[in-house]
Amino acid sequence: MAEQQAKEIVTKEKQELAKPQEQTRPGRYYVPDVNIYEFDDSVKLWADMPGVKEKDVDVTLKDGVLTIVGKVATDLYAGLRPIYTEYNVGNYYREFVLTENIDDSKIRATLRNGVLELELPKKEQAKPKRIEVSAG
Repeated sequence: MAEQQAKEIVTKEKQELAKPQEQTRPGRYYVPDVNIYEFDDSVKLWADMPGVKEKDVDVTLKDGVLTIVGKVATDLYAGLRPIYTEYNVGNYYREFVLTENIDDSKIRATLRNGVLELELPKKEQAKPKRIEVSAG
């Protein structure tokens, strides 16, 4: 029987953004953790943005660069005296360069429970096509 080893859970530190290109309000900006998956008809991106409300998310596309910004209302944390904390409060900022295969007129964004989901549909010519094989 193999001996089982206990594994320690290690928390990942939030990566602070050195300097966002456009900072419209004071405070720290963090790089949100993302997962990106490619499907036959689209690319989907999920970005972790805890504490961000739908009205405080900006998703923009300019010159092929997709930018996501999430602003956290810091007034909820004013006056708190934490005993212990692992959660850093701050805004979120991240940019992605899109390929020409994405149909930018059909991009959709949804925020649920602090997770921003972006659906980036592919243009028709970028979708895989099944080629019929016939007997020769």
